[in-house]
Amino acid sequence: MNVFFQLAHQQLRALAFVIALSIVSAFLSVGVIAFIQMRFLSDNVQRINESLIEFFGLLIVLLISATMAQVSLHRLGHKFVYNKRCELVKQLINTDIEQIEKVGSAGLLASLNTDVRNVTIAFVHLPELVYGAVLSVVALAYLAFLSLPLFGVSLFVLSLTGVIGFWLVTRITYHVKQVREYDDKLYADYQAFIDGRKELSLNPGRAQRYFNDVFNANASGYRDEVTRADVLNGFAANLANTVVLALIGLNYYLSIGLGWASFSVASAFALIILFMRTPLMAAVGALPTLVTANVSMKKLTSLSLNTETHFSRYSTRRTYFCSLALKNVTYRYQSNNDEAPFTVGPIDFKINRGDLVFVIGGNGSGKSTFARLLTGLFRPQSGDVIFNDVNVSPLEWQIYRQHFSAVFTDFYLFSRITNGDGHDIDPSKIDEWMTRLDMAHKVSHKSGLLSDVRYSQGQRKRLALLMAVMEERSCILLDEWAADQDPAFRDFFYRHLLPLLKSRGVTVIAITHDDKYFDVADRVFKMETGQLTELDSNQKHIELSRVVNMDLSAP
Repeated sequence: MNVFFQLAHQQLRALAFVIALSIVSAFLSVGVIAFIQMRFLSDNVQRINESLIEFFGLLIVLLISATMAQVSLHRLGHKFVYNKRCELVKQLINTDIEQIEKVGSAGLLASLNTDVRNVTIAFVHLPELVYGAVLSVVALAYLAFLSLPLFGVSLFVLSLTGVIGFWLVTRITYHVKQVREYDDKLYADYQAFIDGRKELSLNPGRAQRYFNDVFNANASGYRDEVTRADVLNGFAANLANTVVLALIGLNYYLSIGLGWASFSVASAFALIILFMRTPLMAAVGALPTLVTANVSMKKLTSLSLNTETHFSRYSTRRTYFCSLALKNVTYRYQSNNDEAPFTVGPIDFKINRGDLVFVIGGNGSGKSTFARLLTGLFRPQSGDVIFNDVNVSPLEWQIYRQHFSAVFTDFYLFSRITNGDGHDIDPSKIDEWMTRLDMAHKVSHKSGLLSDVRYSQGQRKRLALLMAVMEERSCILLDEWAADQDPAFRDFFYRHLLPLLKSRGVTVIAITHDDKYFDVADRVFKMETGQLTELDSNQKHIELSRVVNMDLSAP
């Protein structure tokens, strides 16, 4: 099992200690049966009485060793799951946004929830598998000591059952893989129901159509596959139980009917096989959980997350920002059909410290892709990114990103306010910008935590801008920030806030549709069908005149 091998690789010493304890407890378990056979079946009453103290001592040692083995394995397993969960989140943080978007949020949530849970369940049942397997080996060894002929028959029957069980496990694995694929689809459906709740509420027909055509098909597919897996699992468990009972009868027949062994040996075989029955059944029952965990581990691996498991923190205060340039930078989206893929670039773009730059363009022109290329969230497929006249190498990409703070159109608003290094901010600075953003009467803060973040989109954007400013980065990118602001505050944003940031040496790149504020910007760029061009003063005047004429002609 891949899961078991990963645990063994990471915790070799601890796992070896647990297995050693399991072997000791297995030997003691079989030893208890042997003790009963050799001491308590004796006709000597005095010897039986003398053996009673030894018997209870043996039981106490067995209890201690078995408990230590199971507790140690539980601790080891849950530590592995904890480390894996933390490792996955760190890898997720360090993974390029392109790979994250390729996997999709539904697939990531399914992996972080379902797959991690499956691994956890597997480790809960792992002690049963280890103990059952070790006990079976030790018990079979003792059976071989008692009677080789009976042992040979028992081994043949159990091996034949094992072959059938292996085939069943293979089929179970197939159905579990199908179940896991349906998990991804169901998470996507749940996300559609939640994110599209307004549209579905307004159009019950659409809701019913989506439920019948998409969700119901995925839910029924999940039901069918998990039912098949459980049926095979139940058959495997009942087969093992039946074989154990049949083996007892067969051994009695061979011993008494055919004279292969004495009645006492046959009884010892029956007692040991019955004793093996519960741990063996538990071990068989644990196999499907390990199969599921193995499928989940492979699913986690298929996410192709960054293998880095540490946070890359770099203080941008150590680097004085002078200039930034994109030289012949291109980015091409993958196409799923025969149409030509949308391409942004080649882009030539340069800004200096303290520049106030506007980027305009229609919907779908490539503005957001340009923003991601500029901030390092997308890696150019060709061309160079030059920071302070030095090309940014692949190893310096995360460092380059940390020169930016941004408010994207699909931003997420956190509750904690920190600077660019993740440290707390002077409350007076927060109060200053809360007042500027007209949010001081709406939200309070204590120890760097906002009292609430559930506001209108425009007010949430103001708080997001607060977060970006408090990071004290050399560049701020604002993607359609003013789109959700009322006219008065939009004017205040362009006429006062942006010039204030510029006066403090912050380079501002604002993606906007507000053409009438061109006079605020030092430079204006226009994105059209993936091509970025800078507007000269005459072109800016033409664009501004076009907007003014549209406003005057509006009814």
